[in-house]
Amino acid sequence: ISLILIPKGKYYACFKNYFLYSCFIGALNWGLVGLFNIDLVALIFGEMTILARIVYILVGISAIISLITSYRDITDYE
Repeated sequence: ISLILIPKGKYYACFKNYFLYSCFIGALNWGLVGLFNIDLVALIFGEMTILARIVYILVGISAIISLITSYRDITDYE
């Protein structure tokens, strides 16, 4: 949550891009699960191992922070 309070600048853009790319990877994974029943995270890290859980948690946190920072950017224009 402290990442949301990062002042805008080069670090803000770097973190925001990381969060967006994490969301994109998560969306691709869910698309593969829905279309072909293939879970890439489970294939790479194993079925619900610690590493797989960490990846799922990081993608979920990235989605929340991306939503908040996107809202922050929209309200800055008003």
